[in-house]
Amino acid sequence: MEATTQSPPFTTAGSAGAFPQQSLEAVDIVVLVLYFIFVLAVGLWSMWKTNRSTVDGYFLAGKNMIWWPVGASLFASNVGSGHFIGLAGSGAASGIAVTAYEWNGMFIVLLLAWLFLPIYISSGVTTMPEYLKRRFGGKRIQIYIAVLYLFIYIFTKISVDMYAGAVFIQQALHWDLYVAVVLLLAITALYTVAGGLAAVIYTDALQTVIMLIGALILMVFSFIQVDGWEGLQDKYFDAIPTVRDTNTSCGLPRQDAFHLFRDPVTSDLPWPGVLVGMTVPSIWYWCTDQVIVQRSLSARNMLHAKGGSLFASYMKVLPFFMMVLPGMISRILYPDEVACADPDICTQVCGNALGCSDIAYPMLVMKLLPVGLRGLMMSVMIAALMSSLTSIFNSSSTIFTMDLWRYFRPRASEWELMIVGRVFVLVLVVISVLWIPLVQASQGGQLFIYIQSISSYLQPPIAIVFMAGCFWKRANEKGAFWGLALGMLSGCIRMVLDFVYTAPQCNEEDTRPAVLKYIHYLYYSVILSVFTLIVVVVVSLATEPPDKENITRLTWYTRFDKPVQRALEIKTVDNDRDSSSPDSQQVNRDGSYRGENGHDEGQELSTMEDSHKQDSKVKSAILWICGLERKNERDSQEPPKPELNTCCLDEDPCMKHIVNANLIICMCTAVFLWAYFA
Repeated sequence: MEATTQSPPFTTAGSAGAFPQQSLEAVDIVVLVLYFIFVLAVGLWSMWKTNRSTVDGYFLAGKNMIWWPVGASLFASNVGSGHFIGLAGSGAASGIAVTAYEWNGMFIVLLLAWLFLPIYISSGVTTMPEYLKRRFGGKRIQIYIAVLYLFIYIFTKISVDMYAGAVFIQQALHWDLYVAVVLLLAITALYTVAGGLAAVIYTDALQTVIMLIGALILMVFSFIQVDGWEGLQDKYFDAIPTVRDTNTSCGLPRQDAFHLFRDPVTSDLPWPGVLVGMTVPSIWYWCTDQVIVQRSLSARNMLHAKGGSLFASYMKVLPFFMMVLPGMISRILYPDEVACADPDICTQVCGNALGCSDIAYPMLVMKLLPVGLRGLMMSVMIAALMSSLTSIFNSSSTIFTMDLWRYFRPRASEWELMIVGRVFVLVLVVISVLWIPLVQASQGGQLFIYIQSISSYLQPPIAIVFMAGCFWKRANEKGAFWGLALGMLSGCIRMVLDFVYTAPQCNEEDTRPAVLKYIHYLYYSVILSVFTLIVVVVVSLATEPPDKENITRLTWYTRFDKPVQRALEIKTVDNDRDSSSPDSQQVNRDGSYRGENGHDEGQELSTMEDSHKQDSKVKSAILWICGLERKNERDSQEPPKPELNTCCLDEDPCMKHIVNANLIICMCTAVFLWAYFA
């Protein structure tokens, strides 16, 4: 039985139902154009300022970043458009509990700087699969993890962010979803391919400022509409759609909407799962994910890396106020659209029969903000999308180039690696676009819950293996491999079942298998973590212990050890071959061989100079834009073999005390927030 006390305000089909006759005005377009000019200016400045034609320069920004760009980039990489759409949508649908993911991250990002990063720095790695290769030896774990990371990026990061950003643009401008995606990707790929990590980090810093300004302005406008915090608490429970089945709970707000800790059996986010099951995937994300760790590795020293993590941790307080609460306010202001409970109406409003909570944030922007500020918020959403996408693109190309391409082509020149890294970004874009339809149909229209459920199936085995490698010297290659393999098999089975047997709507009977029906995905994360840990421990103890070279400077307890000779050579073994044989000599970018002193053999040097003089200015400009400019080979010297910096973990005593005091303050802040809203 349906209650139809008044006519639903849906007179036009498609997305226009949610945004009748509304789009950006001329002033909004001007604001958007100014935003793009700023971003391109910062990108060009960073391209001019940094050396992008070397591996360290392109992938690690020359390891010379100070704390505030590192922290801003950590925050911007984490808070993409998926957060604006997903957190606000989950807030509108079920209340504040989704904030637990953000405030859990406040603790875990600090673990990165104080526990994990000293190990990564002492080991001298560029990528996370490279760390596992050095720690456990062999090739299979490195290749397996590299491929797995790329899959995780496609499933839970790239396609999700593209979908979220495109939904916003589609709803605001009434463009086709895929046209919006292609436009965004064209802009994003431009300076990612050209500028490398330095361009990404500097533009992230700019976009973080834009995000904060725009989101805080919208938060103020939202709270004014509902008369502040008390008004939000009173009115949220009355935000019920006009058209719904009165015999069911469909469309009704949750009674525990203002609690972080919820019933351990019947709730959508059970509190034991929040405390334990949420933490392991969070450790994967903040402490072992290439996107995040790569930013910290680019810091000038340990103090700047710790300062960056502290800055990011403080910033993680804000999504609750900037995204979750405005999402709940959006439900109060527009219950018939945001909280729609009838599949036909939901399809008419947003094109998704499962629910329209994901349009909560775009609704506020397009209906609440005046002209001009609407363009600013469009800039905020595009900034969020571009910052997260550029971060993932750069990290994905790093993994593919340094771990996979060098495995198949160990003698690849630096020139070749630079080109491959840039081309792979374009390949990744195409694959991600193809995954978007599955994202759109998942998890009852709650984008953020889709991200977290997939993360709970794929990430715990990786996190457990990293923790075992970092903090248990007895863990060996066989234990790590079988823990990964069996853990990932279990997680993939559950993930496939989730896609095959979708969750029922509130008025439907749950006919899913018991493993889906009775085991929440956060509980499954705990089970998966314990299972993987048991496999790693049992197999490691049953087989031979790891060699000394797989432990020295690669665990928490050995990070200050004197490097063994082989550990020093691992990083350059692929490029530094015996120069006495043609097969092992270094290869110039034009295909000629270079001798031990860095010069071409015979008459090839003069030929190289002649061809270099004939290069057109247009070609030189293109090469500069791509960070692949040629250097005069006569002046270039063979770069010295990089040495592991044995003093890189040293910290200034005074600054160390300041940073540690901030650590205590930050953790106390997080504990207070958890306790107050629990």
